[in-house]
Amino acid sequence: MNRPPDPLEPRARELAIELGVDPDSRVPMPGSDRTKPAWTEYREAARKERDEAKRVSAQTLFVGTEQPEQYRDAPLTIVGDHDENAIQQMRNCMTVGKVVAGALCADGHLGYAQPVGAAIAYDGQISISGVGFDIACGNMAVRLDTRYEDIAGRAATILADIKRVISFGVGRSNNETVEHELFDDSLSWKSSGMEDYRQKARSQLGTVGSGNHYVDLFRDLDGYVWIGVHFGSRGFGHSTATKYLKLAGGQDGIHVPPTVVDERSPIGEAYLAGMHLAGRYAYAGREWVVERVRKIIGGNVTQTVHNHHNFAWREKHRGVDCWVVRKGATPAWAGQKGFIGGSMGDDAVIVEGVENNLSTGLLSSTVHGAGRNFGRKQALRTFSRQQMDDWLKSAGVLVSGGDLD
Repeated sequence: MNRPPDPLEPRARELAIELGVDPDSRVPMPGSDRTKPAWTEYREAARKERDEAKRVSAQTLFVGTEQPEQYRDAPLTIVGDHDENAIQQMRNCMTVGKVVAGALCADGHLGYAQPVGAAIAYDGQISISGVGFDIACGNMAVRLDTRYEDIAGRAATILADIKRVISFGVGRSNNETVEHELFDDSLSWKSSGMEDYRQKARSQLGTVGSGNHYVDLFRDLDGYVWIGVHFGSRGFGHSTATKYLKLAGGQDGIHVPPTVVDERSPIGEAYLAGMHLAGRYAYAGREWVVERVRKIIGGNVTQTVHNHHNFAWREKHRGVDCWVVRKGATPAWAGQKGFIGGSMGDDAVIVEGVENNLSTGLLSSTVHGAGRNFGRKQALRTFSRQQMDDWLKSAGVLVSGGDLD
């Protein structure tokens, strides 16, 4: 049987010859009586060479380079009271790349390289770390024609059924096979460079994840039931971000510069293809979960609100066609609706964008509901589970899962 060609073999052979080794000679295989071609011993060195060459050729990172003069001192709009570290992180982001404008919304706080709750507009560039690891994380909410009073008696059963049917947690697969047209779009998978992840992504579609990702049921002021969900593109998005952040030579962490690449560079084009595919994937996952929960409850959908808040959009601001990178910021163009979830015992709201000077300064962006008075670890040190349970009980909230943070 003929083996498929190994793209690393030619360079591995050259490395062997450079070191005076016959690439076709045989060497022992560790832990076996069998042998293998000597050139395979140099395969890993060839791979490292290739990856480094890709990184250097694709990198258009602006860390350590002088920001073009016309992009210095770009306007920054800040709303609300913020920790000084989050403001300084935002100001640092404004000094990297072709920044047109920036905004920090009222629920902003420190994030990886760029604050959560921030939006930055770039001229012809995209920030990989700005979009972040949870590409296309977002919210979806639907209103049903079902009244809460008609299902109140079986609320606990509905909660148990949701937990049984929907998979929550890191690395989980869906117990049901979800068919979707995006898995047949081979061109998009190939152009994104993520074709090898397609099968795993298929198995995870319709799973929710962990942390502050959730499925929620609400009663609105008119007594009707809403279904709300919050999650993103799962392991597929995280793997996409990790891959291109590494290829661009970026750093993973909070106190690091954003990784900004040119939209027309090879890495920029591949990353954008991956980001948009992850966006489609996240939309499909949220739609499947909402529909699955609707089947448990019954009733018909009468209103839908759906959008990402970790993504980049092509928009026009200050007369420039640019990429607006929103991390934890909901797009809010005039007339555009958004779903903002509260914490477990607080109200959630449907908002609608307006057109005014403040909205313009905020790049038509608003909060996404992840503001916090306490960091995750601080919350665990400050409160007890009993305090949380008592608060939820007083608010009339049934909860399954969740933690103090």
